[in-house]
Amino acid sequence: MPAKDWVVVGTVAKPHGITGELSVVCHAQSPDIFGRAPQVSVRGKDGGVVQRRVLSWRMNKDRVLLRLEGFEDRTKAEALRGAELSVRAADLPRPAPGEVYLHQLEGCRVFLEDGAEVGVIQGFLESPGQEIWVIKAKGGEEVLFPAVRQFVRRVDLDQARVVIAPPEGLLELYLGDQPQG
Repeated sequence: MPAKDWVVVGTVAKPHGITGELSVVCHAQSPDIFGRAPQVSVRGKDGGVVQRRVLSWRMNKDRVLLRLEGFEDRTKAEALRGAELSVRAADLPRPAPGEVYLHQLEGCRVFLEDGAEVGVIQGFLESPGQEIWVIKAKGGEEVLFPAVRQFVRRVDLDQARVVIAPPEGLLELYLGDQPQG
């Protein structure tokens, strides 16, 4: 499957115990995705990718403890330290009405309300309390946009288009002046 069909939902922090269990930092809103997805894609630090069935998962404090088929001892689990874990986008639950998954926004063109193009959403940063969108401006600059309801006016996934009303001075901070319409 193409990489765009997979969504990163966790990162292996370290092995846990001697039976191959993995301590995983979960990036998904709900860790039960590990119990719903029929398989997990594992991308190692070397870039290699394998798909594995989830044998079990459970919570331990703020981490998911995960056992994957083919990784039944600590030595094999240690080799996965730092690996990204992904699930098929099709295996994610449907978002609530009016909500979208971040991976759906990647590649969307961003415009101001007056029609001026700002750039393209290239990624996201984790920040306590709010999402930060990384927008690559037309001139190559990187704009860090706080994606809170009051600043996001419209999202049209069919057109891959997002309309924003950034806080005063934000674009000037990154671009020198606002994009021209």
